[in-house]
Amino acid sequence: MQYQGLVGLGLRREMLDEFCQHVPSEIHFFEVASENWMALGGKYGHKFRQLTEQHEFYCHGLSLSIGSPAPLDVDFVRRIKAFMDLHQIQIYSEHLSYCSGQGHMYDLMPIPFTDAAVKHVASRVKQVEDILERPLILENVSFYAAPSAQMTEREFVTAVLEEADCKLLLDVNNIYVNSINHSYDASAFLSAMPSDRIAYLHIAGHYQQAEDLLIDTHGADINDPVWALLKACYAQHGVLPTLLERDFNLPSTAQLLGEITQIHDHQRQALKPMSPRRMA
Repeated sequence: MQYQGLVGLGLRREMLDEFCQHVPSEIHFFEVASENWMALGGKYGHKFRQLTEQHEFYCHGLSLSIGSPAPLDVDFVRRIKAFMDLHQIQIYSEHLSYCSGQGHMYDLMPIPFTDAAVKHVASRVKQVEDILERPLILENVSFYAAPSAQMTEREFVTAVLEEADCKLLLDVNNIYVNSINHSYDASAFLSAMPSDRIAYLHIAGHYQQAEDLLIDTHGADINDPVWALLKACYAQHGVLPTLLERDFNLPSTAQLLGEITQIHDHQRQALKPMSPRRMA
């Protein structure tokens, strides 16, 4: 079988000069937080435009605040649309969380796992999609408290996807982090995700603050349990586009390519046809 996997990298401003000269063939697409790029001008804006004209890009937002009780910031969504139109970007994902109320909190807060919140988020998803003229893909987030929960995280995520009729950005690292912090079975959560709604995957490293407390930092190498969960994800849901996130403690491109190559290897392995003996 011909290899058909796709692997991407989160683009950081420090990478612009290097990638404007050459993008390694192992990187098939880039992802950017639109808020960090849409106001850029000058040399950064020019170099970014050079890359978007030559390579596939996804947008992964930080500030949409899809679960906020405050009214949707329509002007902000329109600016996102203009940015995506300019750079001909079609994929837009956001966190299934909120970051604003009376003001911006500069952090991703957990939405209460309730039926009312499911309906609230779903109605806002439709608003956003109408303005963007594109689907809105929601990401399962890491969280450290579950205020007013009436259902599990797994039940809440799947209910939102169904009610909003939208796709999922499945963050494999977030599943593992939450499974340790909230004492649940990561494999069971992974299995419960609807395969037909998964658009693409995130994988990243985290920080272990204590034996029972992991912090989702995107600032470290991916560890063995997260790699194992990624392999299980491919086996259960198929090989999907997978993005490596690294936000802090940025290593060299050569080191990043080591993890990107490992993602490719896991994708190739998952795509190998089973031998007659294994199928028996």
